Amino acid sequence: MKEGPDIARIGALMGDPARANILSALLSGKALTATELAAEAGITGQTASSHLKKLMEGGLLTQAKQGRHRYFTLAGPEVGAVLEAVMGLAARRGHLRTRTGPKDPAMRAARVCYDHLAGDMAVRIFDSLQSRGFLAISGNKGGFGLTEAGAGFVREIGIDLDALTTSRRPLCRICLDWSERRNHLAGSLGAALLTRFLDQGWLRRENASRIVHISPKGQTELKVLFPVV
Repeated sequence: MKEGPDIARIGALMGDPARANILSALLSGKALTATELAAEAGITGQTASSHLKKLMEGGLLTQAKQGRHRYFTLAGPEVGAVLEAVMGLAARRGHLRTRTGPKDPAMRAARVCYDHLAGDMAVRIFDSLQSRGFLAISGNKGGFGLTEAGAGFVREIGIDLDALTTSRRPLCRICLDWSERRNHLAGSLGAALLTRFLDQGWLRRENASRIVHISPKGQTELKVLFPVV
């Protein structure tokens, strides 16, 4: 491309296997140290520092210092959305790494995608909201948003919608689920739903992993709240 955004640079940053592993590890939404990221990528600390510097310069990561440690996170939800979309594209084209056994079904059932829920349950929630008329295409540009009925439903389940709508972040955004190859809900509403489900004890995050476990009560409550019609 002679003009416009430099997608080649972003592609090159994500395309290195070690950097891809670093970025994938940060899809959990948790801040990790350089040592932790080196372990995730299977590289030395010195090599990790070089990769982290490149990712920072490319605008894909941010860092925060706390005491002697530096903690790294993705630069924002849009970076997580791009990573999830690339994973979806890779899965559809058959570019899959060797599966790790028991964790693979768990990862596909429910996982964190930066700050919102992904996996089978997330797709079910999206399908339920859409089929019941709570989500709809809005505006001439094909934006996606809550309907009036959807806003009422969201408030009923304990989400402070007024606080979300004052944020600069989009309320509703479609994110392509790499394992289900269908859409799930991102944006500030997707993040708020994940927080709500965790607070209710319906979901529990697995330590040092993106996997989310759904409690028996959570399975029941979520299927009642989000029936597929």
